[in-house]
Amino acid sequence: MDEPHGPWKVERVNSRYQTKDGAWHDHQSVLLRQAWKQDGKVRRHTIAPLTHLPADQVDALEAVFNRGARPQDPAAVAGVELGAGLSHGAVAAAWEMSRKLGLPAMVGPESRERDIVMGLVAAGVCHPGSKIAQASWWADTTLGEDLGLAGAGKDEVCRAMDWLLERKDQVEAALAGKFLKDPGANPAGLVFYDLTSTWVEGDRCQLAKRGHSRDKKKGKRQIEFALVAAPGGIPVAVRVFPGNTADPAAFKDAITAVKDQFKMDVAIMVGDRGMVTGTRIDDLRERDGLGWVGALDRPQIAALAGDGGPLQLTLFDQSDLFRFTSEKYPGEVLIACRNPFSQAAAKARRQDLIDATTADIAKIPLKGRDRKPKTASQLERAVGRAVNKRKVGKFLTVEVADGQIAVARDPDAIAKAEAIDGVYAIRTSLTEDEMAPADVVRVYKRLSRVEADFKMLKSVDMQVRPVRHWVDGRVEAHLLVCLLAAVVAWHLRRAWAPLTFEDEAEPAPTTPSKPAKRSDHADQKASRRAREDGIPLRPFAGLLAHLALMTRNPVTVNTHAGAVAFTEVSRATPDQAEAFKLIGAKIPPKIAYKNNRG
Repeated sequence: MDEPHGPWKVERVNSRYQTKDGAWHDHQSVLLRQAWKQDGKVRRHTIAPLTHLPADQVDALEAVFNRGARPQDPAAVAGVELGAGLSHGAVAAAWEMSRKLGLPAMVGPESRERDIVMGLVAAGVCHPGSKIAQASWWADTTLGEDLGLAGAGKDEVCRAMDWLLERKDQVEAALAGKFLKDPGANPAGLVFYDLTSTWVEGDRCQLAKRGHSRDKKKGKRQIEFALVAAPGGIPVAVRVFPGNTADPAAFKDAITAVKDQFKMDVAIMVGDRGMVTGTRIDDLRERDGLGWVGALDRPQIAALAGDGGPLQLTLFDQSDLFRFTSEKYPGEVLIACRNPFSQAAAKARRQDLIDATTADIAKIPLKGRDRKPKTASQLERAVGRAVNKRKVGKFLTVEVADGQIAVARDPDAIAKAEAIDGVYAIRTSLTEDEMAPADVVRVYKRLSRVEADFKMLKSVDMQVRPVRHWVDGRVEAHLLVCLLAAVVAWHLRRAWAPLTFEDEAEPAPTTPSKPAKRSDHADQKASRRAREDGIPLRPFAGLLAHLALMTRNPVTVNTHAGAVAFTEVSRATPDQAEAFKLIGAKIPPKIAYKNNRG
């Protein structure tokens, strides 16, 4: 429906109703409305009910809005005051999507704590930042006013997070039931899993440990956290581990969650080469109904491609994908692929690293400050630092003597590495009858969507990092709130793809070993930067910022009989109206649960 427009009018609506005793009664409702024509029909939008007002106030409003009376007229109003508005559009869109997904019911029963948690979820979508910063932001939005969150302080927010943590298992089980176990949404029972890390501020969090930082944040302790996701990358569960936890150990927890918490009789666990190891596969075999899709690392591939090995690289001359088996991986199917794009990129990168390392070695001074030649041991240390910087020592032969360095490339080592460039091998329990090899490869490549969720969670979109909580449970609750916000944002991104630079229908690659490309339509959108109807395209965050410009303003009409106060949402721009249309919702005048509560 078009957005409300047209002049304001006072309407008196007469109706009759019959009571249980059979008596008929007349009733008159008085409404302040806008009316306009659309598709040959009269549409009406109610701004405010006026039935409760005294008759003289209604008469004064009717005189002004319907008959154009001037302020000096006895029956007219003294003036109309427009108060400072509250941001409404973005929080209303996030709220409507949350309700559409049924998140309030998943989070828990009606309570003050649930209101605060849902407020944090909406803030996670619209206003990323610390929980205390988000609580302060509520006062600037209709979310804070309508849910009574504007006065919530730090202690109350923390209590709500503790309340949510008590319901963590139920919340995740509900998400899994909706997105993982539903045969219509996930017929193959695919479960995607990936692990990442983020740093922690302060030194009081017991989960924070020294470990490999994927954020390249030196000097900071960190935590590890993992996402369990449904096909398409919808996150359904989060797991938190100490910052020095290895990938395989974290994957074991996912196996337990799928069988014991989500109660999935049949599932296919999909993880990267660091997750699906031999030990974890033994754990999967112990659980009935669990299969797996993983990958081999580069040394394992090199071993299979060695002399007389089962991975015959010459087969890539006929096809870029083939199936084979190996005694080293009993009971598994191996699928080899070669990606010519990554093959060329790996070769070029290796060449750049070797060139940079040889250039660094050439800069090593052969003489000391005393102009005497450096000893062989001194030069060896300097060469070692240069080689270890880029880890290309196996491709170089270096001879060092007093005052001399001779460096050369090792063509055999380089050729051996180039032979498996662009090659990756998928390992799976699925037979060809259960899933075609090409489809297995496509399933594994969907892990990139989970990685995209990680980037969204850790970037400005959700601001998981840095973690500022030091109580273990609060860290888990913080990540659970971020996960719920990510679920809402995931669906908003898909719904709003026509208004953003997102690809609306990502095409499948011609062969699973090749990367997918943006569709022609997405390229055209990026070039035009606007839709065919003239609506400008924005990034997701930019669209949320534009929606936030839609405000709800208090309006006060002063009459000779007293003041009449109500609120009115500012008229939507075409972009804002289209955003709500795409999520299948009308612009709500108020943030509220269905039927006002649950």
